[in-house]
Amino acid sequence: MIITNQKAAFHTLGCKLNFAETSTLARELYKSGFEKVELNQDPDVFLINTCSVTENANRKCRQLVNKARRIAPNAVIAVTGCYAQLKPNEISEMGVDMVLGAGEKFNVAKRILDFKKNGRPKIYSCEIEHVNQFISCYSKGDRTRSFLKVQDGCDYSCSFCTIPLARGKSRSDSIENIVNSAHEIGKSGINEIVLTGVNIGDFGANENFGFIDLIKALDEVDTVDRFRISSIEPNLLKNDIIEFVAESKKFMPHFHIPLQSGSDKLLKLMRRRYLRELYKGRVEVIKNIMPHCCIGVDVIVGFPGESDEDFLETYDFLNSLDVSYLHVFTYSERENTLAIKMEDVIPLSKRAERSKMLRILSEKKKAFFYNQFIGSEHDVLFESQKENGLIDGFTPNYIKVQLTSGKLENETAKVRLNSIAPNGIVDGTPINRPTLSSTFA
Repeated sequence: MIITNQKAAFHTLGCKLNFAETSTLARELYKSGFEKVELNQDPDVFLINTCSVTENANRKCRQLVNKARRIAPNAVIAVTGCYAQLKPNEISEMGVDMVLGAGEKFNVAKRILDFKKNGRPKIYSCEIEHVNQFISCYSKGDRTRSFLKVQDGCDYSCSFCTIPLARGKSRSDSIENIVNSAHEIGKSGINEIVLTGVNIGDFGANENFGFIDLIKALDEVDTVDRFRISSIEPNLLKNDIIEFVAESKKFMPHFHIPLQSGSDKLLKLMRRRYLRELYKGRVEVIKNIMPHCCIGVDVIVGFPGESDEDFLETYDFLNSLDVSYLHVFTYSERENTLAIKMEDVIPLSKRAERSKMLRILSEKKKAFFYNQFIGSEHDVLFESQKENGLIDGFTPNYIKVQLTSGKLENETAKVRLNSIAPNGIVDGTPINRPTLSSTFA
C-alpha cells in the first residue's frame, strides 16, 4: 500500500545499534510514501526508538512523548526499542498510539498504515520468546559513516543488564549478507562502516564461522575505505582478531572494550565472564602490537556493594592501563535483574561523585593519548561542516581533528596535528600532497 503526502519524524535514543535500526525503519516508511521531516514540521507520524539501559533513558522517552503531543498533537506516536519491549504498558499510558515490541518493530510501516485512531493505545508483540529472527539493518543518511548491524541479542546474564530480556537470544546475520550490505553502503558514497550489535564478539556462535571470518571477508570489500569494530567483550577479543586488525588496511586501530569494574569482587557480582587480569592482558597485547591504537573503556560506578576501597581499586586500575578514554555509566536500578535485589545500595550522591572522578580521569587519558601524536601527520576522514565554519573528522586511531578550512566534507585528507584546542579537539593543518596511509611515528 503506497500513500502520498504523509510525513514522518524520527528520534533515536541509545546505542549505535538503535541508530542502524531507526535508519532501516525510516527507509521502510519512505517506500510507503512517507517524507522525512523534523518534529516541528507537523509530521503525520512520530517514531521513537528507545533505550532502557538507564532510568534516564526511560525519562527521555517520556519527555519526547510529551514534547510531541505539544508540537504535533495530530501525529500518530509510535514507540519501539528496548524500553517498549520491557515496559509496553507503562509506555501505552503516556498517551502514545502504538507500542511495537521487538517482534513487530520491523513491521512498523504496515502497522502505521493500518492504524486508525480509536482512543486506545495498541500494543503489538512484546513477548520476547517470539523474537528469534535476525533482521539486517544499517544506517544511511550520514554521508561519512554507517552503522552496520551484524549481530543481535545476548546469551550472557550480567546481573545489571536487561538487554537479553529486551532483544532475546544471540543471533547473527550471514557473512554473505553483511558483505553485500557493505558493498551497497560503499556504493552510496559512505566511506566508513562501524560494525555494531549487542555482543558482536559472539558473532556466529553455534555456527561454523566466527567474528574473525567476518572481518577477513569485509577487509576485501573494495567500495569501503574504513571499518571500525564497536564495543567487543574482552573475553571474546582474541589474539587473532587483534593481529588481523594490526595488519589490515581497512580496519582501523581502535577498540572499545567494556570493563565495567576494576575490582574482581565487583566483576563477580556483575557476573562478567572475565577478571581484571584478563582485561589487562588484552590491553597489553593490543599496545604491544599497535602502540598507536586507541582503546575505549566502559565502566559502571555505584554498583551495589561497591565500597570506597572497591571504587579506588577501579580508579587505580584504570589509571594504570594504557587506555585512551572512558565511557562512564552511573549504575541505574533495572527491574527483573539480579542486581536490583542486592544489598549495600550506593547512595545517589556517592554514585555521582564517583562518576565525576572517572570522567575527569577520562579527559586526562584522552589528552595524554592525543598529545603523543602532536606534530605527526595522519589521514583524517572529515564529516559535515559546522555552523562555526569548522569542519572535523577522525584519524584512523580515533583522534578528533578540526580545521578552519572547509570543503572537505566526506573526504580524507593528510593533516598535521598541531595542538589540542580548548574544546578538547586537535587543531590540524592540511598537507597538500596525496597519501595512501597514515604515519604513526
